Amino acid sequence: MANRIVVDPITRIEGHLRIEADLEGNTIKKAYSAGTMVRGIELILKGRDPREAWAFAQRICGVCTSVHALSSIRAVEDALEISVPKNASLIRKLMEGTIMVHDHVVHFYQLHLLDWINPITALEANPQETAKLALTHSKAPKNSVEYFNGVLEKLKKLTASKQLGIFTNGYWDHPDYKLTPEENLLLLAHYLEALVWQSKLVQIHTLFGGKNPHPNYLVGGVPAPINLNGNAPINMDSLEKVNTIIDDAIVFVEEYYLPDLKLIAKNYPKWFEIGENLGNFLVLGEPLYDSHRDNKWFIPPTFIQNRDLNNPQNIDYKQIKEYITHSWYDYSVGDDKGLHPFEGETNLHYTGPKPPFEHLNTNEKYSWVKAPRYKDYSVETGPLARVVALYARDLHGIKAEVDTLFSELNMPIEKIYSTMGRTLARGLDAKLYAHSMKKWFNELMQNIKSGDTKTANQEKWQPSTWPKDTKGYGIMEAPRGSLSHWVHIKDEKIENYQAVVPTTWNASPRDAKGQPSAYESSLLNHTLAKLKEPLEILRTIHSFDPCMACAVHVYDKKSNKTFKVKIQ
Repeated sequence: MANRIVVDPITRIEGHLRIEADLEGNTIKKAYSAGTMVRGIELILKGRDPREAWAFAQRICGVCTSVHALSSIRAVEDALEISVPKNASLIRKLMEGTIMVHDHVVHFYQLHLLDWINPITALEANPQETAKLALTHSKAPKNSVEYFNGVLEKLKKLTASKQLGIFTNGYWDHPDYKLTPEENLLLLAHYLEALVWQSKLVQIHTLFGGKNPHPNYLVGGVPAPINLNGNAPINMDSLEKVNTIIDDAIVFVEEYYLPDLKLIAKNYPKWFEIGENLGNFLVLGEPLYDSHRDNKWFIPPTFIQNRDLNNPQNIDYKQIKEYITHSWYDYSVGDDKGLHPFEGETNLHYTGPKPPFEHLNTNEKYSWVKAPRYKDYSVETGPLARVVALYARDLHGIKAEVDTLFSELNMPIEKIYSTMGRTLARGLDAKLYAHSMKKWFNELMQNIKSGDTKTANQEKWQPSTWPKDTKGYGIMEAPRGSLSHWVHIKDEKIENYQAVVPTTWNASPRDAKGQPSAYESSLLNHTLAKLKEPLEILRTIHSFDPCMACAVHVYDKKSNKTFKVKIQ
């Protein structure tokens, strides 16, 4: 019998994800992805006023904050046929762009970078040589010897204190860390820069939505009024600040994030050969403004089947189903049948082993994550899916960006379907949204200066104006991929609510046909250099940016958060 390796938890934050893999020798032949917590937000929302759904739905996650609020708002507005003023749509787009750029940068530096850099080796770096490297690396403003010497001193003090914090339990003697001490120090410095920078970017949420995380929204618009010369939340001073923050975001993405991605890619070429999944990519779409009803798109709904970039398919939302064959739920129609989200059920039924246990029974139910499928295909969603879709449709200059980047890296475009390709795609996605934020801001300013200051439409705010029985859905492209919220409103209350989120698509268990998910298929044929230090698993799974809080919508305060690896 093949050995089984268990990595639990595999995420640095964002919930509990367990990976179990069957090995032949040191090579993965089968992998299983298990979400090990459940919340049941859909059950909490049942019977509530749909106008407040966004405030609950937003608490699905505190990391990709606001995307669930926006998708929820769009679902309710779709069901009630509420139109949104142009200013409100543009402000929402700016808030959405903020979380997209913020989330990608934070993921790379705080959640994924330690899979590629070795902070212990950075202790050996020469600050003078690091400064020389930095000058050829990018136009980042901090490239002096003094600056890198300061970073090195911080690292030495941290190491001397033996309180390594985030660097604790790293696989720092793993043979596949390839960077020089100077490259490690450079990227570690940018890790610290990203911590400071990200706190400034989210001020856009506080200026438009009052706070972060979980800024305020409003069915029919946004809650903040506009008065350029007054004391309203949105005035000339706040708008000028937003403009400055956007400019700074563009600089950070282009002078820190993208050059750092290229440095990683050039040093780890074999990771363009690793991490492919089944080859199907799903983009449910990002509306040009707020509603999908007018069929105008910033990112068009697209299905790429079997890596066929010559045939991008349009999306039929009726073809979405969720399966629970290997998930800890019950369906009234039977566990082998899929349900469309409008008919979705959230009937919790845990049948797994009682803790502590060595491994899950992966022949039966083994996860709190459902298994969404499109046209019954297992798919990948996320930045790679978006970049592939935009490449196929030749939109937003993505095709030229990808061709130039892969030419520079001496890689054929086919290598994009990989762990490294997925990581690079996230950076291109961040660049697209950073520059789009500038366009949305200019459009907002032009609209306000034309005399339009309306930010909310409350014509259908009263329940007496609503249909007695109605359904709606809200879709958007969130940082980790396609997000959709589905609401059924009956007699002025929520009758049913379902959220189908990016990590549910990517991290699901097997479905009724036995098809593995994107996570499970992407790990096949990984060869582990050290069984007790499965860095290779971390690199590929982290390239998806898992968010298990979203995927399995109770938190056990007694859970052991220490990273453990068990080998059976």
